Amino acid sequence: QVQLVESGGGSVQAGDSLRLSCAASGRTFSSYTIGWFRQAPRKERELVAGISWVGSSIYYADSVKGRFTISRDNAKNTVTLQMNILNAEDTAVYYCAASRSRTVSTTWLYDYWGQGTQVTVSS
Repeated sequence: QVQLVESGGGSVQAGDSLRLSCAASGRTFSSYTIGWFRQAPRKERELVAGISWVGSSIYYADSVKGRFTISRDNAKNTVTLQMNILNAEDTAVYYCAASRSRTVSTTWLYDYWGQGTQVTVSS
């Protein structure tokens, strides 16, 4: 089992950057695929980015390609989501999630979730 804690959210202006971090507990962190999801008001939760166990497989939603970068440091049990050129449509609660599957983009395979961190982008 793995426990996840997100940090780094906040309120920014359009065009700014933010870096979200997901800190995980557990000695088996490196065996989990990690994904960043977001949920905006009145919208379904969506997978924004995901990274496989050793980072060999990475997924990005079309809406964030070229602006967001996901990375992981298994030695530090952390996954980072660097978000650049933010816009109002990026406003949401961002969640870190873990999956035992090697398939990065299959959303229903993510079993463990953090509590979320709010990102608000003003235009």
